[in-house]
Amino acid sequence: MVLPLLNTPAQKGGSYIVDQLEGERLTIPGSKGAFRILASSGQTQGGIAVFSSGAVLSDAPGFHWHAEAHDIFLVTKGYLRLWNGDKCKVLGPGDFAYVPPKVIHNPELLGPHTETLGLVAPGDWVDFFRYVSETFNGVIVPESDNRDLKSILIPKVMAAKDKFDVNFVRDYQAPAESAWDGTENALPASPLEPYFLRANTGPRWMLGGVMSRPFIHAEQCSGKFAVSSIESSKVYGASASPFAQKKLRFDNVAHCFCVQEGVLRIKVSAAGEGGAGSEEWSEVREGQTALVAAGETFSLDFGSRYVRAITFTNGKGIEQVIKDAGAPYAGFVLPDQAEAWEESKVVDACSALGATLQ
Repeated sequence: MVLPLLNTPAQKGGSYIVDQLEGERLTIPGSKGAFRILASSGQTQGGIAVFSSGAVLSDAPGFHWHAEAHDIFLVTKGYLRLWNGDKCKVLGPGDFAYVPPKVIHNPELLGPHTETLGLVAPGDWVDFFRYVSETFNGVIVPESDNRDLKSILIPKVMAAKDKFDVNFVRDYQAPAESAWDGTENALPASPLEPYFLRANTGPRWMLGGVMSRPFIHAEQCSGKFAVSSIESSKVYGASASPFAQKKLRFDNVAHCFCVQEGVLRIKVSAAGEGGAGSEEWSEVREGQTALVAAGETFSLDFGSRYVRAITFTNGKGIEQVIKDAGAPYAGFVLPDQAEAWEESKVVDACSALGATLQ
């Protein structure tokens, strides 16, 4: 089936594409920023919420922590200063940070125009954004909104302090900002550990002509979610990708693909069709986001010389298949030629996750 192109996420299941700078668009008064919710509880079985956000320089919301919620920050444009536990760093494009529950943090978008991709788990936490925000009908961000952020935000938070998992910390002695020192190039071995990851570092895995460059695997967040950069090229041909010729189905894991470069091609058969149905491909272009709902069968292909999509899953998904059925990759960019892949390894990797390859 051809995926519908929407301005806001579909409310009742099903796969869809959200257009560039669209989504459920909100702004916290005085923040000079906008949230664009791309998927939340209704689309991910309660597991995660995925959103993009942008702002010009404005006040940070304040130091706070969550008892249960996990946060991630992935900068796509501009700069973000983030206090994360006992460290503070300035993140640029491609840099990533993970904030587990109970860790005090505070994000400050530095501008002049900063954009990030974010995830919170569980997905219902995004209701906090809805509570403190108002609908945003502008073009990109409300740069001229000069209302006082804290005078509006703090009373709202205090009025509903027992309803949302947000705990502000007064008189917090924040750590000093520090430079990147070269240690931020690997995923931590222990779960629920706050960390920063420098752009284009960390592990890389290749399965045929498809690379997974994980920002966080399920092991780092107690199985709640995963975030990875999935990269490939049409130059390799469809035979280089097990996901172009075959069909995947994850019964309990949704996939949110935020395309950063190139054209990602997705073919979805609705749940209950047994992988049959229409054989039409949907093209997801730079700036657009596709949500493949759990239980739907899909194929994945790459429609340009270089394709890069950030993939968010509410559990172990396609990034885990690439890791388990593929091999570590030492290079930093795609190779000129794709390696062969073994279908039996892909089948076994899917089976171990409770997924199917058809």
